[in-house]
This record gives sequence, structure tokens and C-alpha cells, in this order.
Amino acid sequence: QVQLVESGGGLVQAGDSLRLSCAASGRTFGSYAMGWIRQAPGNEREFVAGINWSGDNTYYADSVKGRFTISRDNAKNTVYLQMNSLKPEDTAVYYCAARATSATARREADFGSWGQGTQVTVSS
Repeated sequence: QVQLVESGGGLVQAGDSLRLSCAASGRTFGSYAMGWIRQAPGNEREFVAGINWSGDNTYYADSVKGRFTISRDNAKNTVYLQMNSLKPEDTAVYYCAARATSATARREADFGSWGQGTQVTVSS
């Protein structure tokens, strides 16, 4: 099973950018579809973005489409989430997630493993 460690969260102002990183352990990283989910206080976990094993197929929640970009570097066992034009409603704990198949995930329930999360806070 893949182990996931997120980094890159922080406190920013509305309109700023952040890039989250997720380092994965395990020699089978390239066979996993990856993604990001988030959870705001008092809310359920929400799907944010997914990417397939090779990185040539992605899928986004409507709320982040056009602002966030997911990518991966299989040589470095790392997946990224570039977040631009951040809004206060993007404030949440962001979790890196893995799916033990190669196809892009499109919902939170598609993932089977999660990291510990990194806090993103966007002030207005």
C-alpha cells in the first residue's frame, strides 16, 4: 500500500497561489491513479482533482476548474496541486489520495488511501 505525505499548505490571501506536493512511498507509484480531496470545518470530504497513472488525463471538481492544476512526476513519486486565484471558500485541509487502479478518479469514494493532510487557509 502506498504511503502519502503532503506539504506546501499555509496561510495566503485571496487571489494568491499555492502549490501542494505529495510524496509517495513504494515502487508501484506509477500504477496508481492519484488525486486530491479536501475537508473544510463542518463539511464532508470533497473531491478536488484526479489524475491517471501516466498524467495525461485529469478531472476536476467544478468549484476548482480553471484555477487548480494537478500533475505528477512518476520519477520522483510525487503528485502536485497548483492552486491559483485562491478564494476564502478554498480554505480546508487538503489530502493527497491514491487509487489502486490506473484510471482517473472522479469522486472521493474512488480513493483507497489518504495522507495526513495539509492545511490551506485563504483570508479575504
